Amino acid sequence: MKVLAKNKKAFFDYEILEKFEAGVVLKGSEVKALRAGRANLKDSFVRIIKGELFLLNAHISHLNTTNPYYKPDEKAPRKLLMHRYQIDKLLGMVTKDGLTIVALLLYLNNKNIIKAQIAIAKGKTLHDKRETLKRKTADKEAKMAMANFKKGKI
Repeated sequence: MKVLAKNKKAFFDYEILEKFEAGVVLKGSEVKALRAGRANLKDSFVRIIKGELFLLNAHISHLNTTNPYYKPDEKAPRKLLMHRYQIDKLLGMVTKDGLTIVALLLYLNNKNIIKAQIAIAKGKTLHDKRETLKRKTADKEAKMAMANFKKGKI
């Protein structure tokens, strides 16, 4: 699995409850741009519109080699492909529990097909975000101390 784009902000802003895999409908030039690493998922989210999943606000830039007469919209809504029962499950969780669907990753699977990893997420409060940062720094300091101890510096 080769990661093409990652939404780091989603891990900071949301508590991830459950992850899913979905196929992405793309045009040819978008596939080449993704393989070149020209994607941004920072403010992207997923909506269910008329029983279908759509990835909104995902930015896939153009390549210089793209035909100037054929340049698809960089922030166009992109359809996500999942089974009907999975979409119904997501719809139930979003409407009943007030959760959100966010895009976490765009990646190439082992068959060289571009997939999106989406997740059911719950928004964090400011207090939760601060707690996450404290835990991250404490873990980082502990790892550094262990590494220094193993090297014999302490």
